[in-house]
Amino acid sequence: MKPKDPSKQRKKLFRAPYHLLKEMMKAHLSSELAERYKRRAVPIRKGDTVKVLRGEFKGIQGKVINVDRRRMRIYVENVTRKKADGSTVNVPIHVTKVMITQLNLDDEYRKTLLEGGRRALAEWKAR
Repeated sequence: MKPKDPSKQRKKLFRAPYHLLKEMMKAHLSSELAERYKRRAVPIRKGDTVKVLRGEFKGIQGKVINVDRRRMRIYVENVTRKKADGSTVNVPIHVTKVMITQLNLDDEYRKTLLEGGRRALAEWKAR
């Protein structure tokens, strides 16, 4: 049973171990990808191409260059801000404010899991 108390929900989020944070950091798939892979959201990963849906950078599309699990934020190409000294810095974006438009399928494990589900993954591991 999940606690309904917001402070306990936040506590669970802040104290979660890394392997659970990965599962919590899911982003919605575009309608084409959702239809193809028969799922609504997948854990975000470096190399995925995303579109920003909310905030100051709404509409910008780019590759994920870094995933900060501790802060639940991602860094995307072309999402930068100019500092007072003239240098540019990447702006962190919350993972729920983006939509994945293209998946990074370089990893055979991820590719097998997305295309065939857990059964295909078990067969792949048995090889």
